[in-house]
Amino acid sequence: MVITIALLLLSNLFMTIAWYGHLRFKHVDLWVVVLASWGIAFFEYCLQVPANRWGHKYFTAAELKTIQEIITLLVFCGFSVVYLKEPLKWNYLVGFGLIAAAGFFVFKKW
Repeated sequence: MVITIALLLLSNLFMTIAWYGHLRFKHVDLWVVVLASWGIAFFEYCLQVPANRWGHKYFTAAELKTIQEIITLLVFCGFSVVYLKEPLKWNYLVGFGLIAAAGFFVFKKW
């Protein structure tokens, strides 16, 4: 179970870099950043697929997706502040918090 969370965390780091890392390189041609992003995303898949395969022993697919989305928001918050130098506004945090709160409903045993 811990390995699933760790792999999802690492995969999200790669995917966040693939999707948003190029924003600091606006001078680079679009086709170059698309290829670079695709190359980075390959490593994300190498982590994401095993995380889901192994994690499905402990979690449902919906739970895995929820974990992944919450991790994505956490990684993105850190990435946007540290790498992109963008502030986290209160409304972003409220919106992200509401998305993360959805995890309660997914994991609650009704």
